[in-house]
Amino acid sequence: MRLISGSAGGIPLDVPKNVTRPTQDRVKQAIFNMLGELVDGARVLDLFAGSGALGLECLSRGAVSAQLIEQDRAACEVIRKNIAKTRLEGASVKQGDVFKVLSQMAGTTMFDLVFADPPYAHQLGEEDLSMKLALFPELQTVIVPGGSLILECRVTKNAPVEWGPWEMVRDREYGGTRILWLRKR
Repeated sequence: MRLISGSAGGIPLDVPKNVTRPTQDRVKQAIFNMLGELVDGARVLDLFAGSGALGLECLSRGAVSAQLIEQDRAACEVIRKNIAKTRLEGASVKQGDVFKVLSQMAGTTMFDLVFADPPYAHQLGEEDLSMKLALFPELQTVIVPGGSLILECRVTKNAPVEWGPWEMVRDREYGGTRILWLRKR
């Protein structure tokens, strides 16, 4: 895995072992092709950050800040190493449960662009964190009006048609991965 473009383009990133499911480079490229100039100057929040690849890609492409939230301690260490390796400024890492961190941040910090790549529900009865996150009220309080949520989830047959407080901008599938671009109404 590497940063694709921008000031740190081409720099390889470390990936936490057996902890995360990194976004494939081709999917990451598709996401940033969709977003275009929206990244430049943006304040970014990367939830379930894993290796930090999405937030760091944003900084490499001109975002002014990227806050990376990850629950796993080992993954947070990898993110810190990747920040040091890329020498990108404006990145900060917070370890903790995404939903608890969002509750703590509610209404105090605003972001233009939020990325979320929660763990997929693999078995019947497991909670779908992508839907839970999209409908989590505190998420709305940290995104500016018109701000975007880029949500990565597993392709399913019974995907929701209504996304509550979000306007669907794009819905694309890449193999078993679904990328939703949702805009705050």
